[in-house]
Amino acid sequence: MRYLLLRRNKFVTLIKRECFIFPIISSPETKTQINPDPNIPQFQNPCSISRIAHYATQSSKFPEYEMPTVTWGVIQGKKEKLVNRVKICDYLKGLGIITDELESIELPSTIEVMCERVEFLQKLGLTIDDINEYPLMLGCSVRKNLIPVLAYLEKIGIPRSKLGEFVKNYPQVLHASVVVELAPVVKFLRGLDVEKQDLGYVLMKYPELLGFKLEGTMSTSVAYLVSIGVSPRDIGPMVTQYPYLLGMRVGTMIKPLVDYLISIGLPKKIVARMLEKRAYIVGYNLEETVKPNVDCLISFGIKKELLPLVIAQYPQILGLPVKAKMSTQQYFFSLKLKIDPEGFARVVEKMPQIVSLKQNVIMKPVEFLLGRAFPVEDIAKMVVRCPQILCSRVELMKNSYYFYKTEMGRPMKELVEYPEYFTYSLESRIKPRYQKLQSKGIRSSLNWFLNCSDQRFEERLQGNYIDPDTEGPTFDMGGKLDMPGGEIVSDEEEDESDDEEEDESDG
Repeated sequence: MRYLLLRRNKFVTLIKRECFIFPIISSPETKTQINPDPNIPQFQNPCSISRIAHYATQSSKFPEYEMPTVTWGVIQGKKEKLVNRVKICDYLKGLGIITDELESIELPSTIEVMCERVEFLQKLGLTIDDINEYPLMLGCSVRKNLIPVLAYLEKIGIPRSKLGEFVKNYPQVLHASVVVELAPVVKFLRGLDVEKQDLGYVLMKYPELLGFKLEGTMSTSVAYLVSIGVSPRDIGPMVTQYPYLLGMRVGTMIKPLVDYLISIGLPKKIVARMLEKRAYIVGYNLEETVKPNVDCLISFGIKKELLPLVIAQYPQILGLPVKAKMSTQQYFFSLKLKIDPEGFARVVEKMPQIVSLKQNVIMKPVEFLLGRAFPVEDIAKMVVRCPQILCSRVELMKNSYYFYKTEMGRPMKELVEYPEYFTYSLESRIKPRYQKLQSKGIRSSLNWFLNCSDQRFEERLQGNYIDPDTEGPTFDMGGKLDMPGGEIVSDEEEDESDDEEEDESDG
């Protein structure tokens, strides 16, 4: 008897120990409360203890119960989960959220947790409509997904005030792993020389970059651009200006465009320089935009052999609604300046930016010349010879004209023959060179002493002869613009900002 009592006591002791190890399980038959402090044992009556031991050892016989995922907590059976899921869906429907897409994802165990997620997203700036655009975001845990991802985005430069907008544009980011998916993409961008302070701007512009694989489209695009002559150090600025190029397929988008530009006469090196300065050109649709625009330019009288020069001067013309702009400007030039279609084509060849120049900007220098008694016919000749005068600031034209009349005392006819005079700086070129001519007692044409480099001008002053006037700039298919007087402008030099933008700001 004593032996049996001892064994009974050991068994009870063992059962009491087990009650600290197993979590408390609730069933439809028995509801047990969890002690709020797990460090304080909660003693059960022998019946409850036996139930715990029984369910713990015989769980396979009751498939509606699953082992707990946390140390302490209520384990939900399939029926309970189904009931809670219905309640959560009803709660979401009450907010106006469509739950059809949520059937395949795991939802939280309680309405309280789901309420926390919805409130967090709303505080971020998302509306119910935004959530309905991508309801799968409701499957993201606030602590495991939302907070880590948003904290990382803010760390790399996306302002907190813009996080909601970022999530609206790319809600899939909430499912991403910071370490496995986001950080490697950011490291890749930094490796392309995208400046740290520009990361936020780049990702705000093209957030889908965070979902790309490094060994896929991004690496291929960069490798191809470098292969055609784009400088590796310019890839970073290109990505900053137009990050979408990293998502473009080389074989179907970038290469066909480059091949076409080369086929119409642009040297590969010039194409590379164009892309370095204006990366957005790779986004122009070849079949729907670029080819029709080139055909349109030819139909308006632009010579095929001059197309490369036109495009090199103004690459944006490939993506403009060229037909509409050319038609409008051609009519305007005919009506206001008495320039026929052939003359207008010559103007576009010399300054293709004219197709985008606003008509009120064009008229300012024209009205200035009309006010100085230049006949309309002479102004037309001046514009066809040097359309750049239409971009000149009237104040500077006034000063140059006053110097021409009072100091130089030359006839108006010379200005009609050489309107480029108005494009030179009065203080840095016209005045000092004219004064040197006067001191030497040399009389020459405007073209001779203005259309050359400083070095060539000094050589001319020291010579015993006057060499003939040179022509305007010519386009070398080898990739350089050869300027008169032996001055060479390398294609590696910085392009000037768009003429029409300068004129709008000046006007």
